[in-house]
Amino acid sequence: MATSASACLSKAVKQEYMKLPQGDKVQAMYIWIDGTGEGLRCKTKTLDSEPKSIEDLPEWNFDGSSTYQSEGSNSDMYLIPSAMFRDPFRKDPNKLVLCEVLKYNRKPAETNLRITCNKVMEMVGDQHPWFGMEQEYTILGTDGHPFGWPSNGFPGPQGENPTFFFIVNIERSLSTIFKTVCLSGPYYCGVGADKAYGRDIVEAHYRACLYAGVNICGTNAEVMPAQWEFQVGPCEGIDMGDHLWVARFILHRVCEDFGVVASFDPKPIPGNWNGAGCHTNFSTKEMREDGGLKAIEDSIEKLSKRHNYHIRAYDPKGGLDNARRLTGHHETSNIHEFSAGVANRGASIRIPRNVGQEKKGYFEDRRPSANCDPYGVTEALIRTCLLNEEGDEPTDY
Repeated sequence: MATSASACLSKAVKQEYMKLPQGDKVQAMYIWIDGTGEGLRCKTKTLDSEPKSIEDLPEWNFDGSSTYQSEGSNSDMYLIPSAMFRDPFRKDPNKLVLCEVLKYNRKPAETNLRITCNKVMEMVGDQHPWFGMEQEYTILGTDGHPFGWPSNGFPGPQGENPTFFFIVNIERSLSTIFKTVCLSGPYYCGVGADKAYGRDIVEAHYRACLYAGVNICGTNAEVMPAQWEFQVGPCEGIDMGDHLWVARFILHRVCEDFGVVASFDPKPIPGNWNGAGCHTNFSTKEMREDGGLKAIEDSIEKLSKRHNYHIRAYDPKGGLDNARRLTGHHETSNIHEFSAGVANRGASIRIPRNVGQEKKGYFEDRRPSANCDPYGVTEALIRTCLLNEEGDEPTDY
């Protein structure tokens, strides 16, 4: 497996420089989403003092022609500071600054979904919408080969043991094989060098998120080897998108230090391997109170009538990326059908079993892809469930 040349540089030597005092100056790393809708960019500005709030941070600009966001003849784009976090790489008092992107005419860039998401969240603030997003990702070498996989083959399948898949009775249906393989794998939450590939990266990312102030609430190894998941939330309103994007940025930076790549591709390895999603848990104040199951069921009914709109909002290519993942196999629903059920991981919407028993809580939308824009996902849920929008297009407020 190939790793980047930067991984071979001495990190001990670097630390000697990082220990040098920086006086009263502060390094602010400005972060933004590029024109692909899923890539992240960053650059650093020196500030004269430590900013205490977003208002203390100046606007900045960048060359949009180099980030798929403008033409070279009119390339200046504006960076508008929107959320601030501690910097786990340079440490205090330095900052990570998540920014919105505006075009030369001060209108939002096409991939700036935060601005409309924030407006929609403000419209329903009195309902206190909470979100929790489960971000799956795959660790790859710089050659695109999954971390820890044999260079000329595959690890043991997702089945009970390395020989299981090959001795399954051939008279059993293919769908039954898929179901058994998915439900009895050795890698999900696995422990051991032959089951957990890349835990050092996971631990470093977790601690870096905690330091930064990201509301990360858990992590685990996933069904496919070299695939992991971290969870962010609960976050209210616009904070969900802010915290998940910064958690992704931190993961990319951690992987950079280790010389590997974090992939959010929803189906990084074709064939009999799980894809990668970003399951989104959603609730309102009403859903969380006694009898809230009625509000949950009402929202699911609204979602059932707007499936195509949500599929388009749930990956950056309008559903094309998710079509590779949402096949009805490997713990997914079929992209062409809406379904819901209690404790059903093969449904579009899952109601956790304890929610069904307690008659209150939240529901999980399992359709968003790993490379979704959390602003787009959370905005779509609010529009359909709380603003009662219908049809295939969002309402312009």
